[in-house]
Amino acid sequence: MTEPFSAGIGGGGFFVYYDARSGKVSTLDGRETAPGSMTSTAFVNPATGLPYAFQEARVSGISAGVPGTLATWDTALHRWGKRSLATNLRPAADVARRGFTVDQTFATQVSDNAAAFSQFTPTAALFLPGGQPPAVGSTLRNPDLAATYDLVARRGIDAFYGGEVGRDIVQAVQHPPVASAPALPWQYEIRPGGMTLADLRAYEVRRPAPTHMVYRGYDVYGMATPSSGGSTVGEALNILERSDLGALDRTQALHRYLEASALAFADRNRYVGDYTPRPLLDALLTNGFAAERACQIDPLHAAAKPVLPGVPDGRYDVCATATGGASTDFGKSTTNLTVADKWGNVVEYTLTIEQIGGNGIVVPGRGFLLNNELTDFNFTNTQGTADDPNLPGPGKRPRSSMAPTIVLQDGRPFLALGSPGGSTIITTVLQILVNRIDLGMTLPEALAAPRATQRNTAAVVAEPAFIAGPGPALGALGHTFTPMAEIGAATAIEFLPRGKLLACAEPIRRGTGSAGTVR
Repeated sequence: MTEPFSAGIGGGGFFVYYDARSGKVSTLDGRETAPGSMTSTAFVNPATGLPYAFQEARVSGISAGVPGTLATWDTALHRWGKRSLATNLRPAADVARRGFTVDQTFATQVSDNAAAFSQFTPTAALFLPGGQPPAVGSTLRNPDLAATYDLVARRGIDAFYGGEVGRDIVQAVQHPPVASAPALPWQYEIRPGGMTLADLRAYEVRRPAPTHMVYRGYDVYGMATPSSGGSTVGEALNILERSDLGALDRTQALHRYLEASALAFADRNRYVGDYTPRPLLDALLTNGFAAERACQIDPLHAAAKPVLPGVPDGRYDVCATATGGASTDFGKSTTNLTVADKWGNVVEYTLTIEQIGGNGIVVPGRGFLLNNELTDFNFTNTQGTADDPNLPGPGKRPRSSMAPTIVLQDGRPFLALGSPGGSTIITTVLQILVNRIDLGMTLPEALAAPRATQRNTAAVVAEPAFIAGPGPALGALGHTFTPMAEIGAATAIEFLPRGKLLACAEPIRRGTGSAGTVR
């Protein structure tokens, strides 16, 4: 209710769970799914043969995948919860009825999306009262969302996946509720999508085995495909383990962090998608492949980007490279939750509707925005003559960068962390781990430290404080920088001796985060 532009039941996400009784880490894949009618050319304009502009693809019915969030909640509660979904929905319904006070971040997000929101009658009615973003300090109520939660509480998630809510979702996707006279212009045609009630009824939460690797004695667990978070964070850590980062000066440690990130992203782009075979995903996380990739790092010079992917074929005696290119990742917004209970169970959960504001369509009478997750597919082949693992397809889930991560030490939780930020999620999680494990920072310092993200692009995207600090020394090695005001908005918990917890959130980014413990 209070973060409708980053998360909600119109979206999906990934759930990582540590069970204190068994010591086992499990995952739930609640990622959105493409309709059965989707083809590899879904984001190519048939009239021109060219891919749609991103905003044309986003603000449409085409971009909406079958939501997975509600099914994820239901599955998690059945497997590990003590309360019913109905009980857990009640406080959210109360907030939706009672309303909440609009802050500056909320008002700005509406203002930034005003043109897209204006195109749809129910979206404008909810978020643009009187044709304007809600005033800071005003109360925003959402009785339609409260009624939707009440309905699901009474009838279960079948009301959503195939029932009356599902029918309204399908209607909104196939026939977007376009305003007859929008308050602001929109330069693109708003195109319908192909989601059907059968697609909603067929949705299933998957339960893949987590990714796993060992970094300096710590067991690092993350999400498998269709997320690239677990494999890319893990591969980069494996590459970095070939260097003693703690013994290097800051410039060299950060240089190797940036170079390892680029190499891991090259392999992500080439090999990782929804249908990546598990043996190939596991091969990306082997020590032999990491050693082969690490030999590409020159301590004295940054490699020209994009670097080529490696060849995870089991023969790790040379610095081999494959053909392929980079992929484009557009900015996204996400919500991350890090939670531990008094019994020692841990949840790391990242959920999203993709772009801030999703596809802009509020389902009429239901009070929630739909996602635009299917724009996480590559619109056309990005890998040259090689196959692209992230093209659209029927029933396929788009590749994600969400990287909910749980780290164990001697079988017990040491860290749990995650972040929003699209493809920068991977480097945010990676940089926090390096800061905490290798560079001697406390967890609050590791979260607060200036960030830089190298996703196999010509320039490193970095926060101004990073560019002003280590930037010049890294520039002497050949790194170039493009500024970004903020990268990520992480949450994390460190598990201390004698059962104590250190809960951390951003001190500044996104207007500060929220963290705390309850006795």
